[in-house]
Amino acid sequence: MKIYEKAPAKINLMLDVLHKRPDGYHEVEMVMTMVDLADRLEMKELPRDTIIISSQVGYIPLDEKNLAFQAARLIKERYQVSKGVYIHLDKKIPVAAGLAGGSSDAAATLRGLNRLWNLGIPLEELQELGAELGSDVPFCVKGGTALATGRGEILTPLPNPPQCWVILAKLPINVSTAEVYGRFRSDKVVRHPSAQRMQTAIERGSFSAVCSELGNVLEDVTLQMHPEVAQLRDTMLRLGTDGVLMSGSGPTVFGLVSKESKVARIYNGLRGFCKEVYAVRLLT
Repeated sequence: MKIYEKAPAKINLMLDVLHKRPDGYHEVEMVMTMVDLADRLEMKELPRDTIIISSQVGYIPLDEKNLAFQAARLIKERYQVSKGVYIHLDKKIPVAAGLAGGSSDAAATLRGLNRLWNLGIPLEELQELGAELGSDVPFCVKGGTALATGRGEILTPLPNPPQCWVILAKLPINVSTAEVYGRFRSDKVVRHPSAQRMQTAIERGSFSAVCSELGNVLEDVTLQMHPEVAQLRDTMLRLGTDGVLMSGSGPTVFGLVSKESKVARIYNGLRGFCKEVYAVRLLT
């Protein structure tokens, strides 16, 4: 028996960092949603007690450093599963891109193994397991659109944003999330984005208001480290996207586009700037 799971990428429509917590994490407010760019996972039970990960790409770890491996190990240990599993990751989401590809793979692994082994774990419990693996994993377990608070694991479901095209572009650089948060200074933020205003824009179904409320306090930190990300952002605006923002800690920049007639021109213009460009829809 084989189980297949889709692991979509997420983008941050807004991201605010409030302060550093005593546990070393940062207190955040984020509005996150998913786009139709996804890894696909195939899971198959093995008779012996082992975890085997494979992928068609050669630049990701396939051992305990992989979040899908960690998710499989966690669920086996927590629910005393002595069987093994083979997991193949068909990677489509860029790695280290601020799109939660690894977190979404881990979430898909939790959902898939719950089905493969008929464990009957409720969704909320899967999210609690996910929080042990990473701050974005609980959101990726359920998907949709949500306000995330705490360190990202406290989720309030929101309606889906107005449907639109999303142009994603990633430069050939890797950004360390830990380094970006390490350099972040909350007292240097000139304007904090508002989760409340973004939530209102989404609830009103106003595409223009969603674009107006896009904001990410980590953007300035990453742009200082990698000025080419600022050039990519400016190029997106010049080509006619309705709203532009860096997702997460970067380096991926996304642009929201309401008119399909503009998508091909923006996509082709960006392909002259960087190789990894995707034109997808919001996953509503």
